[in-house]
Amino acid sequence: MPHVVFRGITTEQLKRISKPLVEELAEICECGTDNFTLELPSSTFVFNGEEIEAFPLIEVKWFERGQEIRDRFAKAITTYVMDFGLP
Repeated sequence: MPHVVFRGITTEQLKRISKPLVEELAEICECGTDNFTLELPSSTFVFNGEEIEAFPLIEVKWFERGQEIRDRFAKAITTYVMDFGLP
């Protein structure tokens, strides 16, 4: 049951990619889409005493599936997040 935690993107951005991303990830993992949880905790990033915009950080919690699946999973997430045009 992969649990994917996103930081540094907006709720609207995650909503926009959630369905196609989970469908692709489910295909990669050979499991149902209902096995996935996407989380977007409220985070404030601070540097040098000031609030700053954050670069996207994605954390994946799951049972090990091997390097090939891990690489394909990471590539899929990276592709969707980079489509936001973030730095």
